[in-house]
Amino acid sequence: MERRVVITGMGVITPVGCSVDEFWANLQAGHCGIAPLEGIEEELSVSVGGQVKNFDPTAHGLDRGESRRSDRYSQFAVAAAIEAMQQSGLQAGENIGPARLGVYIGSGIGGMTTFVDQTRVLFNEGARRISPLFIPMMISNIASGNVAIRFNAQGPSLAAVSACATSTNAAGEAFRAIKHGYADAILTGGSEATVNALAIGGFANSKALSLSSDPHYASIPFNKNRNGFVMAEGAGILVFEELEHALERGAEIIAEVVGYGNTCDAYHYTAPRPDAGPASRAIRQALEEGGYQAGEQLYVNAHGTSTPLNDKTETLALKLALGEEEARRASISSTKSMTGHMLGATGAVELIASALAVKHGVVPPTIGLDTPDEECDLDYTPNVARKRELDMAISNSLGFGGHNACVALRRYVK
Repeated sequence: MERRVVITGMGVITPVGCSVDEFWANLQAGHCGIAPLEGIEEELSVSVGGQVKNFDPTAHGLDRGESRRSDRYSQFAVAAAIEAMQQSGLQAGENIGPARLGVYIGSGIGGMTTFVDQTRVLFNEGARRISPLFIPMMISNIASGNVAIRFNAQGPSLAAVSACATSTNAAGEAFRAIKHGYADAILTGGSEATVNALAIGGFANSKALSLSSDPHYASIPFNKNRNGFVMAEGAGILVFEELEHALERGAEIIAEVVGYGNTCDAYHYTAPRPDAGPASRAIRQALEEGGYQAGEQLYVNAHGTSTPLNDKTETLALKLALGEEEARRASISSTKSMTGHMLGATGAVELIASALAVKHGVVPPTIGLDTPDEECDLDYTPNVARKRELDMAISNSLGFGGHNACVALRRYVK
């Protein structure tokens, strides 16, 4: 018997807020979290980014020793997981068995701050001076491991790595694991902290990043003047839980998780497939599993990176998946216009935005959309949030390597 899955907790660390309430208020207000880069000494062609400013891990529940032993990306994940678990009210050994609580948290790159720092140690001081904590701080599964340790989650564990689709894949696989009985609840999402000279230099030299010096006009999805994405950092963690388990303990239900799609372009290591076929199938898979019917009120949190190829290809994918008429009825936005692109964390953060949109009946805007691209001709909710009673939401993620993922949510009705 397939089981229903709901969201009972959420936590975020982002450039527009380090709590869900702050994050949601800033999205609705169209606040831009992109700013001039700070703390990078190297000369770069890129001058803006989505940084998490003044992050103090001890203010988010990590002790000083735990902070010293953790890369920034792992600190973000644990901090967001603490918020999510506090909201959910779950506690292993009290209202859920440790073996029935899982962790599915991914990262596109992992502990890159640690990697860069210890590479400097290698070249400046020699191999004998490399930290014994280098490997456990750097590996891309350690955020998942550290969250599991924090909450005694002994159930199924997975650390997805699929570039920009990472945390959407993690959430989709968590949904399936609960739906088919392998766990009663799973902390799922992603974390990334790669706003440094090495990562920015690499992405910039591959011509992927915006070179705009205006932070408010750098991440401009679906705008004819877009010229690349903006690097950002952060984490998004959600608690997925089996419906009856949540109801029995009186948990607040934020939204219901109803569908998941997962395909690959099998085309190019960075560019999307021009015909958008596999991406459209991932969207259609999530919608069909979620029982979408023509005429329902749909919100799409688009991948919307602000790159020339992504935005027009995703537009085509939505038309193919929904049909032209339904695609034009949908309310679409890219919250990357406010947060920048958090790589492996971005899907989970955007899934949280989607859950809040469905719960509150508010579509967050795509800011900076003053000159629409003729090839991006759907309703992208330009510049100002919009009230709309929503039945369903989907969150798209399209990653390097051709990874396409989509998770569908419904407004929870008792």
